[in-house]
Amino acid sequence: MENPLSCCLTGGSDVVQNPMLWEVEGVDATMNCTHTKGPLFFQMYWYRQLPGETMKQIVYTSTASADHDFGNFSKDKFSATKPDAASGTLTVKKLQQGDKGWYFCAVSEHSDRCANYEAYFGPGTKLTVLEPGRAVTKPTVRVLRPSPKECGKFKGRGKSKTIVCVASGFYPDHVGVQWTVDGLNISDGVATDDAARQEGKNYHITSRLRVSAKEFTKDRKFTCTVSFFNGKHTEYVSDFIHGEPGRPHSKLSLKTARFSYGYLIGKSGVFGVLVALLVWKLQVRCTGSPSPPR
Repeated sequence: MENPLSCCLTGGSDVVQNPMLWEVEGVDATMNCTHTKGPLFFQMYWYRQLPGETMKQIVYTSTASADHDFGNFSKDKFSATKPDAASGTLTVKKLQQGDKGWYFCAVSEHSDRCANYEAYFGPGTKLTVLEPGRAVTKPTVRVLRPSPKECGKFKGRGKSKTIVCVASGFYPDHVGVQWTVDGLNISDGVATDDAARQEGKNYHITSRLRVSAKEFTKDRKFTCTVSFFNGKHTEYVSDFIHGEPGRPHSKLSLKTARFSYGYLIGKSGVFGVLVALLVWKLQVRCTGSPSPPR
């Protein structure tokens, strides 16, 4: 099916979708879409993007016709409704693991080869297909300290420190990661995996925060918080570390100075005795009447 929006796809607003949907394998999953663009926006399109694939249009719907255009997609797998201009649904039938991914709806004002009308996309619905009998499990979160052997630099601010956050053992994979430093959200220097990865029957995700070594001090608190949607509400699991204490340069220098001073005094005393003995020996040779060294 040729994409009728290929000439005018745009990002948009005022289009609402349920952000996450969980259903058990084998049942049907229905996603809703509504918008506030007005009664002239009676065209609605549904797309899906499976992991590792590009976005593909599933169906074109319109209030002007009850016969929705599914193109190359089967009506045995999908169905759609368009009861009015402001709403519509898409149903994925008899869910399989291969159906999990992102589903997007878009609305437009006209369908005649775009006619310079824009299509407005919703934020998407993430569909998760649960395995029968699997329990929902929240993540375990751990923040790992930087490697002492790290030698990289951070944006011209000297040596860097990389803190790693690991969230593991969760199911399914509806998670997000946020870093805070002293309670303030931070995104600069953050690199998080694009998606959670399956490890055995559960999932894990990692995120890295890179900061200047000068900023990694003991009075600063570095926190990683993982948000996890459990099917009813979002839970938050976090862990943190404090930076490293600075080297006690002043105490070390004072101790070293004291030791060096004592060492030099002792060494100079020995040197003075040796000089006095040498002078005494010269006197004995020259005068024959030695006087003991003082």
